[in-house]
Amino acid sequence: MRILIRMIAILSIIRIAAAVEPATTEWRQFRGPFASGHATANDLPTTWGSFLEPYKWQVSIPGQGWSSPIVVSNRIWLTTAETTALPESKVVQKLVDNGQGITDYQTHQSVTLYAIEVDVASGKLLRKLELFTVDHPPPIHSNNSYASPTPISDGERLYCHFGSLGTVAVELVSGSIVWKKAFAVDDMTGSGSSPVLVSDRLILVCDGADEQFVVGLDKRTGEVLWKTDRPPIEAKENFLRRAFSTPLVIAHEGRTQLLAAAAQWLVSYDPETGAEWWRCRTAAGYSVVPQPAFHNGHVFVCTGYMKPELWAIRADGLGDVSSSHVAWTHSRQAPEIASPIIVDDAIYFVSSLGVLSCLDTSDGSLRWQHRLEGSYAASPIYADRKLYVTNQAGLTTVIQPGHQYTELAKNQLFGEVMASMAIATNALLLRTDPILYCIQK
Repeated sequence: MRILIRMIAILSIIRIAAAVEPATTEWRQFRGPFASGHATANDLPTTWGSFLEPYKWQVSIPGQGWSSPIVVSNRIWLTTAETTALPESKVVQKLVDNGQGITDYQTHQSVTLYAIEVDVASGKLLRKLELFTVDHPPPIHSNNSYASPTPISDGERLYCHFGSLGTVAVELVSGSIVWKKAFAVDDMTGSGSSPVLVSDRLILVCDGADEQFVVGLDKRTGEVLWKTDRPPIEAKENFLRRAFSTPLVIAHEGRTQLLAAAAQWLVSYDPETGAEWWRCRTAAGYSVVPQPAFHNGHVFVCTGYMKPELWAIRADGLGDVSSSHVAWTHSRQAPEIASPIIVDDAIYFVSSLGVLSCLDTSDGSLRWQHRLEGSYAASPIYADRKLYVTNQAGLTTVIQPGHQYTELAKNQLFGEVMASMAIATNALLLRTDPILYCIQK
């Protein structure tokens, strides 16, 4: 009997590890193989863009999209959108009818969504796969795009998510669409949360102004396996109920946890069933964008607009842990958009206005802050003992992590940047509007 119990425990541990540990070190999802912004790459460039250090290649990407590139084998995939314009008079009327600002929003007659395939070695655009078209799409914010969530792949299929516009599974070899699904929630400003894979589940977070839920799909068929509503959100206006954060999957103390930040909450779910493990009420924020981070038994979550904070919460709870599991909070220059990143025993994050902070993960004490140039939306990445932080104007600051701010280089590309960097072997991939760059020594 003891042997049987031990075997069951071992199998359970193996199952949990298999669900969380990546099958490859390829950059197949938002923030890389570990969803942490880390890669095992070596010999990455520190400087680039000069006459003596040209890019390996650059390619123009049709349409517009802020999804980050991913890498599957020797191919790069990203999504984009092409729009059909409305007459100016109808643009104004549509925005007024929707109760949205004329200068802060964009709207179109139709939008067609695509998956783009690029060869890693040469930068050649190999395929532009048309996925679907939406007539009369809802308006989105001027800073957003219709193709902002980052796709994800299991090596056989590509899963492209476009928020309330729809989600598709694409066969990588043939380029054919296997299934399509849509969950119509009111994003108000467009989509942002990227999908994640856990075993045979494709998981989407749908935190609209009207409805807020997390849903698990069978990745093979698109069938809904579970759907779980978010905890109650105390808000007088619906726009305060929204969130755009990508969930994080962890294994901790024998449990696989899906950590999904919402307006006013961080919730841990069982990705197999959608049941809650635990929930923690955070600050009264909304439009949460950064993905949570995990280190040494603690989840680090940003609380969203208008006064973002960074919270550290123990991940070993059950039920409502709001009054028992908060380790520390930090309220100075927490990020609104870019995700935090952990290196060794420190957490680094950059605010939208460019203040880069380094905190001790154990107690939240501030080690240093440094103001960088410009505004920031892309999440930092770390590899080869270097931290790469890119602003919206295409300036990447390369930093050596440590107890003091140590700048190694600054590198300028041209074009607006909202997408986060990716890594292919020993090369950096950086998407601007409208160029995808490959940067290598």
